[in-house]
Amino acid sequence: MKHLTFVMALAAMMSLAFTTPVEKAAAYKVDVAGSTVKWTAYKVTGKHFGKINLKSGALEMSKTKLSKASFEVDMTTLTVEDISGEWADKLKGHLISDDFFSIEKFKTAKFVSTKIAPNGKPNGFSVTGDLTIKGITKPITFDVVVKNEAGKVTGTAALKVDRTNYDIKYGSGKFFQGLGDKAIYDEFDLEVTLVAAK
Repeated sequence: MKHLTFVMALAAMMSLAFTTPVEKAAAYKVDVAGSTVKWTAYKVTGKHFGKINLKSGALEMSKTKLSKASFEVDMTTLTVEDISGEWADKLKGHLISDDFFSIEKFKTAKFVSTKIAPNGKPNGFSVTGDLTIKGITKPITFDVVVKNEAGKVTGTAALKVDRTNYDIKYGSGKFFQGLGDKAIYDEFDLEVTLVAAK
């Protein structure tokens, strides 16, 4: 009996010795002033770009593993930065209209993660979640690089979004024929940098 007890105790100690400690995740609040969201949209004759201010955001992360991510943007802050003056005002007016983002009705857009896993790259993760634009929610997957240093988490991601999934069809060759050089490509890019602290 003593021998059996000794063996069981030894086995328990060995199990503890080789068990990988579970990293405890902590909540981080996004610094909206120190974070950025840049947009770039493409057309046959070129592209336009600008920024949108973050309204809020949150990350959940241990020292090395990202487990949750979410952010909300204030669509009323949309800017156009590749042109200026009257032309910038006209483009912004068009983008906030019902032809595009209907900002009078839908003042925010948001993303909430549903699944996050390492993607095999340094500090890299594959993030899947729900992106809501104009009140329409669709799943999206993208890669993110996250660094956790000195109590501050910085995450950078590039999202490619198909606007037609969110009932934004203006100038889309998928829905209108004969647009020629007036066509606007369906996909636009979002470059998101989130800086967060506990």
